[in-house]
Amino acid sequence: MAGAVEDSPWFRERRAKGEIIVRDTPKFDLESYISNYEGRTRLHRLLHIAQHCPPLSLEALHLAIPEAKNGMNTTAYQLLVTLYHAINPESQHGVPDVEWVERVNKSMERESDRLESELRGYKNNLIKESIRMGHEDLATHQYHNSQLEAAGKSLSKMREYCTTPMNIASMTLKQVVVAIAQSLYHQALTYLQKVRVMSLKPDDKARVDPVVEACSGLAHLCCGQYKEAAAAFCTVDPSFMSNGPVAGINFAKEVLTGNDIAVYGGLCALASLNRHELTSKVLENANFRSFLELEPHIRRAINAFCGGKYSACLGALEGYRADYLLDVYLSSSVADLYSRIRTKSIVAYFLPYSCVQLSSLAAAFPAPHSAAADTPHDADDAADADEDTDAMESELTAMIQSGALRARIDTVSRLLV
Repeated sequence: MAGAVEDSPWFRERRAKGEIIVRDTPKFDLESYISNYEGRTRLHRLLHIAQHCPPLSLEALHLAIPEAKNGMNTTAYQLLVTLYHAINPESQHGVPDVEWVERVNKSMERESDRLESELRGYKNNLIKESIRMGHEDLATHQYHNSQLEAAGKSLSKMREYCTTPMNIASMTLKQVVVAIAQSLYHQALTYLQKVRVMSLKPDDKARVDPVVEACSGLAHLCCGQYKEAAAAFCTVDPSFMSNGPVAGINFAKEVLTGNDIAVYGGLCALASLNRHELTSKVLENANFRSFLELEPHIRRAINAFCGGKYSACLGALEGYRADYLLDVYLSSSVADLYSRIRTKSIVAYFLPYSCVQLSSLAAAFPAPHSAAADTPHDADDAADADEDTDAMESELTAMIQSGALRARIDTVSRLLV
C-alpha cells in the first residue's frame, strides 16, 4: 500500500519539487506517539506525518480526520480530506462531509456573535475583569477555529484590562502559543522575553519559568539558533512535565513534551557545544538529565561524542533520522543539525593527529547513505572504498574552505595534514 501511496499525485508532485519524503518507517508507533499530544499540535503533527511519510500517511489521516471533526475545526477538516483525496482518490474518506462543514461553520459564527455581543455588554458596564475575560474567551474560540490572526488581535486588546502581573503573563503566554502556531518564532521570542522579566509571585514564577524556557528553546531551534536553543532547553525545570495547565494551556501536551525537550535540546547541544560544555552543561545537568532519561539514545549519543566514539554517536543519531524528519518542528533543521554534528566529529577525530589517511577517515565516517547501502559483491568493495574516499575528500575540502577545519589535503598521498 505504501508503494501506491508514494505513487499518488500528491507525492509525485512533492518529489518533482525536491521536497522531503520519508520512505523509511520510523521507530515510533504512531498511535502511541500522537497520544502524548493534545489540541492543535496533535492535528499539526498528524498532518505533517501524512504529508511527508508514505508508509504512515493514510494511518495519520485516519487519526486526524475524526480528530478535526470532534474538535469542530472545519478548516483543518477540509485540509485533511483534500489531502486524503490527493493521496488516495478512490477512497470515500477523501469526500468531504459538506453538510457537516456548513452546519458547524454556522454554529461557529453564532458562537462568535454571542461572544462579541457579551464583550460589548461588558464594555458598556465598564468592568475591567469581565472585559479582559471577554477578550480571552473570544481569542480562545478564534484559536480553536484556526482564526489565528484574529486570535492574536483579540489577545492584544486584553492588555489594557489586565489588572495583575499574572494576568499579563497569561495573556502573553497565549500570544506565544498563537505566534508559534503561525510560525512567527521571532515574535514568540519577543513575547517570551517580556514574560521573563515580569515580577511574579514566587509560586507563579515557579510555574511560568519552565514554560518560558521550553518555548524559548523551541523558538530558537526554529530560528536556527542552536546554541541559544540548547541553553534554553538545558534550563527547563523537570516540573514542566507535571505542572499541568499554565495560563489555561497544558504546554507539556499542547506545544512540546518532555521527550521533545530531550531530543531538541540534545541535538542542539551536540551541534553547538564543545565536549567540555556537553559534559558540564548537559550530562552533569541534574535538570536536563531528567529529560534525557526519556530518550536514552540521545544520552548515549552525547556520551559517545564526549568519549571520542564519534562513529557510535553518528550511528545512534542516524538510526532516528526518519523519526526526526517527521517531527513538525525539527524536520527542517535535521539536515543542518546532522551536518554540524558530523563536521564537529571529524574535526575532533583529526585533532590529536598530525596526519590521517583519507581512506581511514572515510571508514570511520561513512556517508549516511553508505551505512544503509547493500554491497553484496566483494568484487565491488575496492570501487566502493574509492568512491567513499573521493566523497570524504570533497567533504573535507568544503570544511577547509568554510573554515570549519584548519588543515590541508595532500592529494598525491591522499592524506589530511
